[in-house]
Amino acid sequence: MSRQAEKSEATRANLVAAARALFAEHGYAAVGTTEIVDRAGSSRGAMYHHFKDKKELFRAVHEQIQQELIERVTLALAEADPADPLAALEAGLRTFLLVCLEQDKARIGLIEAPAVLGWREWRDIDEKYALGLVTAGVEAGVAAGALRADLPVHSLAHLILAALGEAGLLIAGSPDPESARTEAEHAILTLLNGLRP
Repeated sequence: MSRQAEKSEATRANLVAAARALFAEHGYAAVGTTEIVDRAGSSRGAMYHHFKDKKELFRAVHEQIQQELIERVTLALAEADPADPLAALEAGLRTFLLVCLEQDKARIGLIEAPAVLGWREWRDIDEKYALGLVTAGVEAGVAAGALRADLPVHSLAHLILAALGEAGLLIAGSPDPESARTEAEHAILTLLNGLRP
């Protein structure tokens, strides 16, 4: 990578980091582009070179959070017992719920993103990053006989993903997020265990 490309990439990364911190602390609507570029040590011209507008910058922040979430879930899956696909699916679900306790991920990914990006685009991003993992977990559970063979895998994966989103909102909006996480985990795992043969 050339020096100019490295500098450009560093500027973009600084803008995303600054926006992420500000959006997590204050919310999208309360943060102006001047505040973002000041925190990033950049300029409005540099920001508009990398991003069409504040919404596109928010999208980059949201996608970064989704990538981090998938990396953590993937790590949890890798550490689970490979002989027990249901245990791996449960580990992934638990990891997602734990991530919902983190302010930047909860506020940006669950509360702000649907409003800023619109429900359809938010859902498309969610499906891009998470649906494949959930589908693979359900397919592995069915193939191993840990989940009922008559289940419609595609529909079930969508419903599990939707349930996780709702659980995340419960956690993010709760005055006691840890208790909400514990309750949500119990409810989701109870539902999942109800799908055993």
